[in-house]
Amino acid sequence: MAPDHEFIVVGAGLLGLAAGRALAGRGRDVVILEQAEIGHAGAGSHGSCRIFRLGYDDPGYVAMARQARSLWRALECASGRQILRPAPQLTFGPGLPAVQDGMRRAGAPAELLTQRAAAARFPGIRTGGPALLEPESCVIAADQALRALAATGPPVRAGVRVTAIVDDGRQVTLHAADGTALTARQVIVCAGPWTARLLGPAGLTVPSAPTLEQVGYLAPTGDPPPEMPIFICHSVPMPYGLPVPGSPLYKIGLHRSGPAADPDSQDRGQDAGLMSRLAELAARHLPGFAPQPVRAERCIYDNTPDEGFVLDRAGRVVIGSGTSGHGFKFGPLLGGWLASLAIGEQAGFPAERFGLGRFSREPRS
Repeated sequence: MAPDHEFIVVGAGLLGLAAGRALAGRGRDVVILEQAEIGHAGAGSHGSCRIFRLGYDDPGYVAMARQARSLWRALECASGRQILRPAPQLTFGPGLPAVQDGMRRAGAPAELLTQRAAAARFPGIRTGGPALLEPESCVIAADQALRALAATGPPVRAGVRVTAIVDDGRQVTLHAADGTALTARQVIVCAGPWTARLLGPAGLTVPSAPTLEQVGYLAPTGDPPPEMPIFICHSVPMPYGLPVPGSPLYKIGLHRSGPAADPDSQDRGQDAGLMSRLAELAARHLPGFAPQPVRAERCIYDNTPDEGFVLDRAGRVVIGSGTSGHGFKFGPLLGGWLASLAIGEQAGFPAERFGLGRFSREPRS
């Protein structure tokens, strides 16, 4: 019996929508299954905005971001939505030299500013030292990005929770919580922090350590400071901030600072300890804003041990996961790579770098 679909994508977050759109753009029969709805509060892709940056200490990631930017622009043209909103970025902290070197090796533009020069140009940010100015950063309108991918991609069937995946070598059967089943020639699993538990019974080990993060939104104490940039302090923990599109608010967070989480039992209430840390961050770096956030938002991270992504294939199942809190900027690029893996094409990315095999190799002596 012929399968119901050529391809099924599990999960309508950023990666799932991008992979489905890439497959549909190649004329393939594909449907996306989503357990809730696009952008639901429990998903890692929800929220108003994310950072698009070239600033990495790894030139490979810098090159990937440049590739992704052109794909975001193409999506803007196809959807008629503005997704990337230009905003300069300041990088500072102990990791600044490594980021500067990574960008230099990748040929990405950046300018090193003294603390005084950074303060004169961006009085709304206190860097506490020299800062690297990245002129090609943007704020990603994340909600618009999901809408654009959904509007220009294949059908999304919401409210379908996949509970089991069976690959018999000829086709893949997906069993749903309501007792129904669907079959496909190939399946792409982009279920975020649910990926590991979904694929475990199928014999696939996907390392994932979900954490429940909290971000805050700050209001200016008076007129908003002129030209508020994005900022990232490369330290441990890693504070960051970005202006919210269409709003005077400023979003702040501490990368990977939240507690371990079960994706099926997320506490969406405010964490008082994390809220206090966000207020301390605001008081230290953002003089033009009241330090107490006017609202907070929880967001689940799907973390791998090395913070690298998982892009791999096992039989007729392709896996896209482990975005680790920094994958949104690469969305359409990773979606295209996952589509290539599913079709069986040369994907054009370093398979060893993002494959599951890297977690099982013996360490070199």
